[in-house]
Formats: sequence, C-alpha cells, structure tokens
Amino acid sequence: MRFRGMVIAAALAMLPMAATAQTPAPQPSADLATGGMAVEQPPRVTILEENDSLYWNSDKHYTQGLRVSNLFGGTPQPGEWWDGIYNIVGLAGPIFEHGGGLNTIRRTSILAGQSIFTPKNLSLKPPDPKDRPYAGWAYGGISLMQETNKHMLENVELDFGVVGPGSLAKQAQGWSNQLQHEFGGMLSYERYWKLSLLGDNSFGVDLIPEVGATVGNVMTYGDVGGMLRIGKGLAADYGPVRVRPSLSGTDYFDEGGLDNGHGWYFFVGTQGRAVGRNIFLDGNTFRESRHVPKKNFVGDAEAGFSILWNASWRTDFMVAERSKEFVGQKTPDTIGTASLSFNW
Repeated sequence: MRFRGMVIAAALAMLPMAATAQTPAPQPSADLATGGMAVEQPPRVTILEENDSLYWNSDKHYTQGLRVSNLFGGTPQPGEWWDGIYNIVGLAGPIFEHGGGLNTIRRTSILAGQSIFTPKNLSLKPPDPKDRPYAGWAYGGISLMQETNKHMLENVELDFGVVGPGSLAKQAQGWSNQLQHEFGGMLSYERYWKLSLLGDNSFGVDLIPEVGATVGNVMTYGDVGGMLRIGKGLAADYGPVRVRPSLSGTDYFDEGGLDNGHGWYFFVGTQGRAVGRNIFLDGNTFRESRHVPKKNFVGDAEAGFSILWNASWRTDFMVAERSKEFVGQKTPDTIGTASLSFNW
C-alpha cells in the first residue's frame, strides 16, 4: 500500500495552505445537559491513514489501516432518545456516571474502516506457514464518549464487520490466500484522565493515563497506557485518534478547549496490552485456517505532533513502534500515521 500512503501524506502536507483561511471563533452557548458553557460544534470528519510504508519503504504485517469517522457536535439534551442510549449503557456498571448532570459533555461518532495484514515475504506461494497469515478486516462502528469535569473521558465503542474475502483486502492488494470469511465484532471501553503538570491552556504540559478492555471474536485484550503532551489548546482533546488496537485519544473534540481558536502539541506515549485473542494471528474462530502462535503481551511506543489550525481544520502525524506480536517474528513493526479532520 505504498502508493496510497504516499498520496495521503502528500495531500496532508498541502493542508496548511487551505487552513490559513479565516474561520469564525466558536461561540459558546449554555448547554442544559452540562450545566455549564459548552460549544455546540458542526459535524467533524476525520480521515486517518496508518501504513507501514507511509514514511519509509516497507510492506509487511500490519500494512494498512484506513479509518473514516464523523463526530456529531451536539450534546444530547436530557430526555432525548439519544441521551437515553447513554443512560442504558450506564446501567452495565460504573459507566457514564453523572450523565446529564453538572459539567458533562457527551459526543457521539460513527466510523468505518479497513485493516490489512500480510506476511513479510509477499512473493512466496504458498505463504510461509511460520509468518502471519494474509487477512483483512472491514468494519463499521459507533463510539459514545462522555467528558466529565474537563479532566476525565469515557469511551464505549462497538465495532462490527467481516474478516476474510468480504473485507475486500484482496481487491486492495491483489492477493488471494487469506483467512476464511467470518462475521465479527468488538466491544471496547476506555477511560482517560487529563492531569495538568505545568502551565495552562495557553502553553502547558499534561499527562493522560488510560485503561481499557476489548472483548470479541476479532480481538480480546486489556490495555493500560499514557500520553505526555506539550503545547497549547490541550483542553480540546485527549490526543489524536488511532486505529484499534492502539493508544488513542478517540474522536473526542471540543472547540471550547482551543486557545484563541488554535492549538498544537507534541506528544509521546506508550501502551501495553494483555492479548487473549487476535483473529489475525489465531486464525478463524469456527473453522480451520492458517494461524501462528501469538505473543500474549504486546506494547506500543509512539511520538508525533498535532496541529489544530483553527476550529475547522486539524492534522496529525505520528510514528509508532509495535513490539513483536507472534512467535518467530524477527523484528518489531514501525507504523506511520497521518490524519486530517475538518468540519462540514
């Protein structure tokens, strides 16, 4: 997927010219659901590309991830049916507490994506049985997010789709040997805390610890991690979004957290995962397929920068190093990420 990665990187590199256009500053409005001042923002689209050949010459393992999401800007009002969805989810445990009460903001996003996995040697036919199988995953999902008191974010995400030929990975890369067709899903919950270390929203340093868990026939794992950021407008989000599994700030964005309508920051982060299931290594759930013995503990380290040009435009660039995921893997994997967010 080198060509697609190069095209997306080039397009994002040209974005600052478009982002220099003046946009009105967000206007705060009284939000009855939060009990405070929240910004009702337009819908926001994020296009995210993850590719091992985005910044260098490589094509192996987790080789391609494309994710497109739409973040709805409004907070559902108490009594609305959509607000009731959050409350129903909250019945499952200590989730979305203080919902509809003081100092809470609820945001919802819908998403779709495709992830592609390959062995290292693409020319072997049949593929090396000791390397990871060819596999694709096409999915859609919904993410429910609630920020409380401007320093804690919860995210419940449901992803569902298809592994195998229905993922269209063959059409994207031209290979035919892959995992068998299987419908799948994942249910995830994450909680983030925003801890200010130095300065303020005009220029400061913060730390965002994170814990979470995912269950499903596609992936099952528990995770813990954290991100350190330095810059301005840190109150607007909890870090850039990533393709699961990863250390991700989710799609959450609040225009009211920008500094005079702008923001930027550098970040470094790490996440560890205890992996119970990974269909892309374990193989199909209900039928025989190629598989390799996975490692039960996997870690990521990442670094990058985000530029929030104004309330309407944003770009993120990052590099992540992922530890070995299966027995026999020779080296860790390096993943490049570029994303573009814009209001519409």
